[in-house]
Amino acid sequence: MECTINWMPGTGMGFVAETGSGHFLTMDSAPDGGGRNLAPRPMETVLAGTGGCTAYDVVLILQRGHHDVRGCQVRLSAERAAQEPKVFTRIAMHFVVSGRGLPAAAVDRAIALSHERYCSASIMLGKTAAISTSFEVVEV
Repeated sequence: MECTINWMPGTGMGFVAETGSGHFLTMDSAPDGGGRNLAPRPMETVLAGTGGCTAYDVVLILQRGHHDVRGCQVRLSAERAAQEPKVFTRIAMHFVVSGRGLPAAAVDRAIALSHERYCSASIMLGKTAAISTSFEVVEV
């Protein structure tokens, strides 16, 4: 996996990442950090990537279990250390999984498998952050 980050000097503290798969992601900082608030902060992208990683796992695990999953939303809230390096110290993830006849036990198991075995991002962040999960199942 590769990624190239380029600073955009005219933006203050804006950066563009080009991923190995040829996609672009823009990042910026708040004005008090020299940026113009034009894009997500780098650490916000880390949090978003973690949410995407675990949501992917949950959907795939449920699909492979032949469950009729129709939607998956993950709401994340995080706290960071007060001092440098300001690593994540707490991350709470709340999943809202929708489908037809989804057993709560299957959703619970999919989330657990993601966090214990498959989601590289949350497993890495779990080295510094206490990660908690909760979920609800919505019938559609």
